[in-house]
Amino acid sequence: MKQIIVLGGGYGGILTAKKLAKRLRKQKDLRITLIDRKPYHTLLTELHEVAANRVEEDSIKIDLKKVFSGFRNVDVVLDEIGSIDFDGQTLQGEKQTYNYDYLVIGTGSKPTFFGIPGADQHAFTLWSYDDAVRLKEHTLNMFRKAVLERNPQVRKEMLTFVVVGGGFTGVEMIGELAEFTQQLCKEFYVDPSEVTLHVADMVDKILPILPEPLIRKAEKRLRKMNVNIITGSKITEVKPDGVTVGGSDIKSRTVIWTAGVEGSDVVGSMDVEQKGRKRILTNDKLQIPAHPNVYVVGDNIFYIPEGAAAPVPQMVENAELAAPVIAHNIVAELSNKPMKSYKPTFHGTMVCIGSRYGVANVGVPGHMFRLSGFPAMLVKHLINMLYLFQVCGFNKVYHYMLHEFFHVRNNRSFVGGHFAKRSPNFWLVPLRIFAGWMWLSQGWDKIHKIIDDPNKMFLIPAKAADGVSAASAAGADAAGAGAADAVSAASAYTAEAVSALPVPDFLKSIVDWSMDLMFYTGDGGYTSLAYVFQTSMVLAELIVGILLIVGLFTAPAAVASVAMGAMVWVSGMAPNEMLWYLAAGIALIGGSGSTFGLDYYVYPWLKKVWKRIPIVRRWYVYTD
Repeated sequence: MKQIIVLGGGYGGILTAKKLAKRLRKQKDLRITLIDRKPYHTLLTELHEVAANRVEEDSIKIDLKKVFSGFRNVDVVLDEIGSIDFDGQTLQGEKQTYNYDYLVIGTGSKPTFFGIPGADQHAFTLWSYDDAVRLKEHTLNMFRKAVLERNPQVRKEMLTFVVVGGGFTGVEMIGELAEFTQQLCKEFYVDPSEVTLHVADMVDKILPILPEPLIRKAEKRLRKMNVNIITGSKITEVKPDGVTVGGSDIKSRTVIWTAGVEGSDVVGSMDVEQKGRKRILTNDKLQIPAHPNVYVVGDNIFYIPEGAAAPVPQMVENAELAAPVIAHNIVAELSNKPMKSYKPTFHGTMVCIGSRYGVANVGVPGHMFRLSGFPAMLVKHLINMLYLFQVCGFNKVYHYMLHEFFHVRNNRSFVGGHFAKRSPNFWLVPLRIFAGWMWLSQGWDKIHKIIDDPNKMFLIPAKAADGVSAASAAGADAAGAGAADAVSAASAYTAEAVSALPVPDFLKSIVDWSMDLMFYTGDGGYTSLAYVFQTSMVLAELIVGILLIVGLFTAPAAVASVAMGAMVWVSGMAPNEMLWYLAAGIALIGGSGSTFGLDYYVYPWLKKVWKRIPIVRRWYVYTD
């Protein structure tokens, strides 16, 4: 039994393990083991959202066992690896020793403090789930203590926040913190002028990897959020009560360090060639040259692609691009086929500044597009969802959308609060029951006509003598004396003959053509499909009415309600009251059966059953 071990459950580790699992799923003599010290994968690019209380804490965690629940050839092991014996091909963990035939190192990185005194002791970091939660609680505590503090200097220190590092993490953190502190000022009755925000870096500008126009837009946005930008100033010391920047002290109880990263501790202790702050030197196949059965993925890679002047960047896209190359090369080795070289094509970078604004430089080499504001945020969210779909399919994308667009706090979303779910569903219960009763009564009246005379056609009027379909006749002459059949058809939905709702000409022509094709015979009679359609419509009215009344499958029933109303409208036979059916159906799509309805009991049970189906678990076609 051959063993492939993937060390690290970060972006690169997860994607490599999944791609290997898919390609080797038929190999019975091979096991893939992913080892990480924590049972979940953390979305490191979204840490600032939790640290600034924009989203729930669990929104940035993904259960590793859920990620691989559909793969029988993958084991997830929780352990802390202390050392690696490359010659003996073993990993020494706290729990046991692991043997491998192939090893993928993806342990990621950790903050580096560049030897600055006090930085590792007194600064908050933002590089893990625990860091984000700790920082959020600390910020809340600063406001709690500040409102009770009578010493003005101490109060000022508590309400001063400094982010060291003007890169992507630092700018995103200070942007979120600006919004978070605004909300806390309202909650704790603190004058916003008492809060001071700084972002500091020793280089001469923030976000140096971006084009100059986007940097200026980012600076303008930060200043609008009352953030003081300090650049070109060396950080020389971090103290318990502040930080020294450019020779001057900034008094603060909250210094957040985002100034750089280096390889993880286990990488730093490895007996392999390292460059650039504990990154492992690899060849073009992403192998360690001295140990060709060991591959490196993600932040741990030090590799300069052909024609490039710098090593691949420590960013998520590097892990996403490296993972399939490593998976291919391991499979190629196993099957004695040609291996691939790593030739990454990066598609740009994005940074959000608060929840509503961002800047992005995206595209392909030679054709990059500079985006800001709404388009930049839209691209960022779409790319996040694309990654989440690779990792955990529909399940995680659904929850991401809930956290980012629907369950938002204080309208902190780039679409504001327009999609925020505020109103309790129980306010829709009366509308649900009334709409259900209306559909049920309509269906009940019509089903008797079908029972009395199955050959009677009342939902599809007779074809007009001049060859024009009855749908056109109903739409044009419903109020005229010469359209008795059309009026009779329209009266099926209303108590008295009224003018039908207007239908655009292009829709009318399409409906006329389809009705002539499916419902009318050459001699002007009805096809068998017409009787099936009429019976199905009546049964649908009964079923939708019952489902809405009892609150069972409310959302699908509401969608069906809208669909039936739309069908009646385009047929040219819809009275004005059909607008009410359409509006009520749309209002109920969000679901009201979860309160005072059977959905409250049925959906939880169905979710349990659904999640047990192998193909559903494999493709994550479910919600938690």
